[in-house]
Amino acid sequence: MSPTKDISIIVPVYNEASNIDELYERLLLALKEITQNYELIFINDGSQDDSLQKLKALSVANDQTFYINLSRNFGHQVAVSAGLDLSNAQTVVIIDADLQDPPELIPQLYAQHKNGFDVVYAKRVSREGETFMKKATSKLFYRILQKITSFDIPLDVGDFRLLDRKVVLALRSMPEQNKFLRGQIAWLGFKQTFIDFKREPRKHGTSGYSYGKMFSLAFDAVTGFSDKPLLLVSRLGFIISLVSFMVILFAIFSHFVLEQTITGWTSLIISSMFIGGIQLLSIGVIGEYISRISTNVKNRPLYVISDSNIETND
Repeated sequence: MSPTKDISIIVPVYNEASNIDELYERLLLALKEITQNYELIFINDGSQDDSLQKLKALSVANDQTFYINLSRNFGHQVAVSAGLDLSNAQTVVIIDADLQDPPELIPQLYAQHKNGFDVVYAKRVSREGETFMKKATSKLFYRILQKITSFDIPLDVGDFRLLDRKVVLALRSMPEQNKFLRGQIAWLGFKQTFIDFKREPRKHGTSGYSYGKMFSLAFDAVTGFSDKPLLLVSRLGFIISLVSFMVILFAIFSHFVLEQTITGWTSLIISSMFIGGIQLLSIGVIGEYISRISTNVKNRPLYVISDSNIETND
């Protein structure tokens, strides 16, 4: 089906009631510079505040505003995927509801798309209001991820970006349950560029991305786009086996040739604990890959919609 809108704005929402009104007004002002043939799609991802009530009120006041209410909290990446699935525009912009990504940048993203680019990233040159630990761990992770993947994942970019319709259609065809959209979009390729911006501090509320969720997202990224951890485990096992074999040969040589039997309870316990730790680590890494295979084999729906004002084929 051909898209009927020029641009769709996808906004995942989780406990952002204090930011919704300002975000909505700023989005409308930004869209005035582009087109009046737009759609705003807000995805309520199990919010526990008044976010859903505000979204429903906006959809009543503006027939180009839509909401998707998920049956529970499925996570940021899944909420974005729900919006992409139900979008109906030639171009799509993904932006968070916390006002850290400025809506005023959307016309610049759209201008780059008009220059022939299929993906336009908003690249952060600074990240105000975030702790040193969060910025340092994020920076380290994405640089490691770039090293262990076979394709380039842009550094210092979040989910704030513009996608052409053909990129959205390609994303819809990727059935992974453990979503990492930044990696998926980079893997797809297409013609890409970026514009720089300074990320603003959060005005209201607290971030829904805890360190636990960030760690989970990192695991999804690594296991979804690289087999290097498995290769590392196999090489580590080979090296430890080789070292152990050499120690055995030395022990035999020492006992029968040098007539000196190697003793030592401490060294025995330390070596046993070391090898046991490596084994548990290896099993854990392999288990993470198997767990994700199991999740995909179950073929459950990625998300469940409780209610929405978007007409679907269901």
